[in-house]
Amino acid sequence: QVQLVESGGGLVQAGGSLRLSCAASGRTIGLYDMGWFRQAPGKEREFVASVSYSGGSTYYFDSVKGRFTISRDKDKNTVYLQMNRLKAEDTAVYYCVAGRSGIYSQKYDYWGQGTQVTVSS
Repeated sequence: QVQLVESGGGLVQAGGSLRLSCAASGRTIGLYDMGWFRQAPGKEREFVASVSYSGGSTYYFDSVKGRFTISRDKDKNTVYLQMNRLKAEDTAVYYCVAGRSGIYSQKYDYWGQGTQVTVSS
């Protein structure tokens, strides 16, 4: 069983930065690819970024490339999403995910509870 707990969300002005964290627990978490999805009010949930179990490969949704950076600290079992140059359209609930279907897959086995990110324009 894997448990994911997100933190770091909040209110920020457009152009600002936030860093989300996801603390993962579970005996085999080191074998899981991890990532972030988001869901804005009235919209479908969408993929944001993913990182391989080794941390060596990453993948990003086009609209966040160059602004967001995903990373993981294997010693701390934590995944981070550094979000820079935030825009109003980045406002959403952000969910941490873990899975073993590859970083390009949309299928993840475990989901966190989510953390709210609000960007004011």
